[in-house]
Order: sequence, then C-alpha cells, then structure tokens
Amino acid sequence: MEYNVAVIGGGPAGMAAALGALSAGAKRVLLVERDDRLGGILNQCSHLGFGLRYFGRELTGVEYAKLFRGRVEASDINVLTGTTVLKITKNRELILSGAAFSKAEAGAVILASGCRERPIGTLPVAGTRPAGIFAAGMAQRMLNLAGFDIGRRAVILGSGDVGMIVARELKQRGAIVPAVIEQREVCGGLARNKIACLDAFQIPLVFDSTIAQIYGRDRITAVDVINKTTGKRTHIPCDTLIVSVGLTPEQELLESLISETGSVPEFLSVCGNACFVHDLVDDVSEESERAGRFAADYNAGRVPAAGTPAKIAKQESGDNTVICIACPKECVIAKTAAGYTGMACGRAEPLLA
Repeated sequence: MEYNVAVIGGGPAGMAAALGALSAGAKRVLLVERDDRLGGILNQCSHLGFGLRYFGRELTGVEYAKLFRGRVEASDINVLTGTTVLKITKNRELILSGAAFSKAEAGAVILASGCRERPIGTLPVAGTRPAGIFAAGMAQRMLNLAGFDIGRRAVILGSGDVGMIVARELKQRGAIVPAVIEQREVCGGLARNKIACLDAFQIPLVFDSTIAQIYGRDRITAVDVINKTTGKRTHIPCDTLIVSVGLTPEQELLESLISETGSVPEFLSVCGNACFVHDLVDDVSEESERAGRFAADYNAGRVPAAGTPAKIAKQESGDNTVICIACPKECVIAKTAAGYTGMACGRAEPLLA
C-alpha cells in the first residue's frame, strides 16, 4: 500500500511525528513499531520527570506514553506493531518483517528509531563475563515491566540519567548500591537526578574512576574500581553490575540507504534520539511534530515550514542560589529582595515559600 508519510519507530518521537504529519494534511500515515506496543522506552519509565512543558503537568514516562498512544489510537494513523523495518530502498519502499514479509511505499519517510545502549563489551575491562551484568535500560525493563529481582548488591558504572534512576529503583527495592562509578570528574546526568536519586538515597558517586576487572564464574561476585589519576584500586563485592556508559543513535537503516544512494535522500528525515540523544522527552515530541509536518509538506510538494529549534538556556549558579528539581528544567533560582527569580515556570512562590 502507498502512504503519504511512513514513520519508523513507535516511541515518543515516532508517535509525535505521525501525529504531526496527520495535522499537516497527510491523509495516509503509517507508523511501524517493532515492539508489541507503542511507547518505546517510556513504557518502562515509572518515575516522574516527563511532560511538564508539553502537557503542562509532570507525568511518569508510562503516563506520557499512554497520553500519546491515546491520540494515535483515536486518529486515522495506520499502526503496525510487532513489525521490523529491514530496509529502506532508494525507491521509497519499506521492507517489513512482521507476521509475514511485506512492502510499503511512502512519499516521505521519517526515521524515529531511537537509540541503543553501549554494552560492557565495548569497554576495556578485564576478567570474566558472568551473569549479573546488565545495561541500565535493560535492567529497568526487567525491573519495571517483567518484575524480576535482578540482584541484591549492585554497582553502577556510569552516572547517566538512566543509571542513576536504576540505582534509586534498586535501593527502593531493598538492594544495596555501594557506589555509582563515573570516569569523568562531573556527573554524567541531570543535576535533578543526582539530587533525587543519589543524594536523597545516600548512594556514593565516585568520580575519576572506572571498573578495571570483573570477578566471578557463573555469577559476578566483585569488581575492582580503579582511580584513573592515582591508580588506586578498590575491591567491591557485588552480585550485579549495571552499565550506563552511553547511547548510540539507531541509524543502521539510514547508513544502509546512504551506501546505496551515496547521500541522504531528500525524502528521508531523522528525528528524536535517532538524530541525537536528547535530555528531555518534551524536546523530542516538539521536534518530531515539526519533522512530521515537514514530511507532509514535502510529500504534498509544498515548501516546508521552517521549524523553530528548541531553546536550551544555561544559567550559572552562584551564591544564594538553589537548583530547582521540581522538573527536569533545573532552573537556578535566586532569592532577592523582590522575591524569587529564575524559575521559568513561574511557580517559585508555592514551591519555595
């Protein structure tokens, strides 16, 4: 079947892109998701921190996904779940693998495939590869969707947002988290998550360090943590290692197409974390809606309307200031004679009174 716009990936980026295309006049929109349910990574995010700007209220990832899923289900978007896109051809065909192999043609294609985690095997860590080692996102999926008990004493490698959130979730389930290990001298995630996940639960964050060796045969039993400056090693017993060392955009379909055509075809757009890793899902949704409208305009032969990039303001903190952790914007707020200043949402009075 021929579509005006086809969107690959049914996470927050894909759903927003499909809805954006529909709102811009695309009559036939296809949304393809390899999982059995739309929502992507948000389906396993039971913590708050989503939607304050986009929906005007703070939501869990599960709630955010549900709201978007409801919009898609109430629309005329054709959704294929449990279906993987194997290839995009230069003739604008999608080769699909679901219940059976099939093809779909589209005037414009949007890649909203998200990103994948870097595994422990990409790091120069000595020792064995026993059970009990998980990427942070996989650990979160096993905890929140499958309900598994993945360990009782867990070391976290990498202070990215997901790693810190998993550290808190493990602590809330009664596990011991001896340390979060960070190779740099600054936290890898949002200050909001460091305060709410590590500081609030008294989980140590060790800087300028990494894991040098893993011990264990059938199951991990310990790790050696090495300080990169001094070379000092610390032996930490554990039965679980959570790895949160970076994300890589899923661009294999794009790379395959470029190898065939020699360049990025004008009918293809990339949005969300498939383009680059975003801090906030609200930014992903707004950007992806613009990508959907762009694709619909392209398919219709109209001049695409220029999008307005999301503004990211950086505020320096100083004396007499605090970092607001009511939402992921992390405003730096100062108390002055006239009252509180610096809070973007204007809610300083009830929150800080």
